[in-house]
Amino acid sequence: QVQLQESGPGLVKPSQTLTLTCTISGDSISANYYYWAWIRQPPGKGLEWMGAIAYTERTYYSPSLKSRTSISRDTSKNQFTLRLSSATPADTAVYYCARSHYGAGEPYHYWGQGTQVTVSS
Repeated sequence: QVQLQESGPGLVKPSQTLTLTCTISGDSISANYYYWAWIRQPPGKGLEWMGAIAYTERTYYSPSLKSRTSISRDTSKNQFTLRLSSATPADTAVYYCARSHYGAGEPYHYWGQGTQVTVSS
């Protein structure tokens, strides 16, 4: 059974880079056909897919966040990392990492528990 766990600072100052890491257990980040994504939910709003990294290491990004988002992986640690630059209070949200099968746009059946990130001075 795959498990995902988000980690990172809960408070980020405006203009700084928000960095979160997802640690995977029970499966390999490079296993065939898996896609690993970051999804967030601002307070009072719906879920927003931010981007994903494929088993091939190809990355996919939401057009609205592409200029500020980078997703990378570390296969030795079985982790993938989100970097969101130039953070603003609008980036305050619960951030989730998740896994889908066969495509970045396919349903995400496995999720981490989520981590709250607040952008504030």
